[in-house]
Amino acid sequence: MSHPVFSWKQGAFLADFHVHSHYSRATSPDMHPDVLNRVARQKGLSVIGTGDFTHPGYLKELKETLEPEGTGLYVCRDDPEGTKFILSSEISNIFTQGGKNRRIHTVFLAPDLEVVEEIQRRLAAIGNITSDGRPIFGFPVKELVRIIMDVSPDCFVIPAHIWTPWFSLFGAKSGFDSLEECFEEQSEHIFALETGLSSDPQMNWRLSALDRYTLVSNSDAHSPSRLGREANCLSCRPTYEAIVSAIKDPAKGFEGTIEFFPQEGKYYCDGHRACGVCMHPRETIEHGGRCPVCGRGLTVGVLHRIEELADRPEGFVPKTARPCVHLIPLEEIIAEALGVRSITGKVKKEYLRLIQIGGPEMGILLWKSEEELRQFVPDRILEGIRRMRKGKVHISPGHDGVYGKVSLFSREENLPGYGSRGRQEDAVQLDLF
Repeated sequence: MSHPVFSWKQGAFLADFHVHSHYSRATSPDMHPDVLNRVARQKGLSVIGTGDFTHPGYLKELKETLEPEGTGLYVCRDDPEGTKFILSSEISNIFTQGGKNRRIHTVFLAPDLEVVEEIQRRLAAIGNITSDGRPIFGFPVKELVRIIMDVSPDCFVIPAHIWTPWFSLFGAKSGFDSLEECFEEQSEHIFALETGLSSDPQMNWRLSALDRYTLVSNSDAHSPSRLGREANCLSCRPTYEAIVSAIKDPAKGFEGTIEFFPQEGKYYCDGHRACGVCMHPRETIEHGGRCPVCGRGLTVGVLHRIEELADRPEGFVPKTARPCVHLIPLEEIIAEALGVRSITGKVKKEYLRLIQIGGPEMGILLWKSEEELRQFVPDRILEGIRRMRKGKVHISPGHDGVYGKVSLFSREENLPGYGSRGRQEDAVQLDLF
């Protein structure tokens, strides 16, 4: 049986628009276009963002490595039939507005390298674009939108990981209560919102104010293996113009998203990492927002923030909703099935064997039938895929910068020493489909 929610349309493809280069802080030195191309092909991603187009050093690398395809997208010179690249970059704005310190991250897409060069020129005149692949500016984010849209109205703006506490549109620590409050007169340029790893569309559907925006999901990958952990499915032509048009109007080819289990995101619940405290919003309220161990303020997570702003009950599905599925990366399923860490050579060897026989990872996780998988997938790994497709997972939720832990097998079923996704002392089984 293929995934029960997400069907494959003729000509559909997967895209991951938000990634980083090796010039960004805390990223792998392997984040080069040629490596991204190779891993994206293994994953089954047809289009990926370049990431970090604001950085002069990385732009030089992009020019040396990529060539235009004539559609507003680019391909590697050494592999013109490979993954297509869309010019993308994330930018950070830290500023004061409404008497509060704000920290907002935004992803921008650009139609060609000439536009990127002009964006670089304008941003270099008002800030430092060489210190980090994700540059930081000290003026309101609405001014950044104005600057980039003045360069080209064909650029596309996506507020990034909109619920993350520290750096986002609605974040508890530095965000706003509405998009219009943040972007003011520049709100007219916003057509899509990135849900982030700690939320999924179902959570965002609880806010009626978000109905007019397309909910997109991206990996925000800092290493090649993280590509596609969240992604978008489109059925439009794979061109810059068609992709932007489909995101603006999903009826033109935006089919849905691939999601992390949001409980695994590192800001899903409230908590205090230093004290090992993780709380549901109602517990946080009972404790007056304070850590019961040390008395300091808890970091309010995504679930809590959505509860504060929601005007709909859990389970509400708007008419405009697009389907989404929750996945666990194949390497992590293999690791748990084998009882080893996901970074081991044993896992990599089995992963490469499976995709060599069965094709790209996403096809194995999403669309191949159980009968097809049984021909080349070992029983325990197949059982892990089956449980993932049904949402039969055990989750210890993330909080205060600590990723949650997800497992597919109970403690009694796990092999001694299994490790990559951790053992859960108080795991909760979620039937999401």
